[in-house]
Amino acid sequence: MKLRRGILTRSDSGQSLVETVLILPLLLLLLLNALNFGYFFLVTLNLTASPRAGVEYSIYGPNSPGTTNYPAAGGSSSLTVSNLSQQDMTGALSRVTSAPIQVCSQTNLTGTPPNGVNGTGTSQKSNCITCTNGTCGAVTTTPTYPPHADPEAPTFVLHRVDVTYTFIPLIPGQPFNLFLLASPLCNASGTSCTFHRFAEMRAM
Repeated sequence: MKLRRGILTRSDSGQSLVETVLILPLLLLLLLNALNFGYFFLVTLNLTASPRAGVEYSIYGPNSPGTTNYPAAGGSSSLTVSNLSQQDMTGALSRVTSAPIQVCSQTNLTGTPPNGVNGTGTSQKSNCITCTNGTCGAVTTTPTYPPHADPEAPTFVLHRVDVTYTFIPLIPGQPFNLFLLASPLCNASGTSCTFHRFAEMRAM
C-alpha cells in the first residue's frame, strides 16, 4: 500500500471502496441465509414440542395417571388435544390455524357398539381424527399416519398426535435459502417447507 505522509492516496481509497462493493453482496447472502436457517430450527423446535404436549395431555388429561377419563381428541372446546397442540404452536409460528393435527385416541369412538380402538389382539390400535382450526373430520380407522400397535396390546394402546405444518421462509427467494434447498422438507425453489412431526405414548 502506498503511503504519502500517513495519508492514503486517492487510488488506494478507491480500491477499498471497490473491495467493499464486491464483498458486500456475499456478506448479505451469508447473513440472510443464516437468518432463514435459524428460523428453520425455530420451526423445528416448536413442531417437536407441540405433538409431545398433545399426546401427553391425551393420556393424562386433567386427571391423575392410571385413570381412563381421557380428554376429547378434537372439537370446539378449548380442552381438546388438537386445540392444545395448536395453542402450543401459537405465538412462535404464523398461520398455525391452517396446520392439520391428527389425533389418535381411544376417545375417537366408531362402530356399533361404539369403540375407541380397532383391530384385535396384538394389532389393536386407537382410532384417529384430523382437525384443522377446531374443525374435525370423521373418525377413521385408516388415517394418513396410522398409529403403531403397542407391543403389549390389547392391554395397552398407543395414543398418537401428528402435526403437519408448511412454512414460508422469512426471506423468500432461492439465493437466500441455499441451506434449505438441501433439505428434503423444502421445495426446489426454496419458497416453502413442509414439516411433519409426531409423538406416541402408551395409554392404559
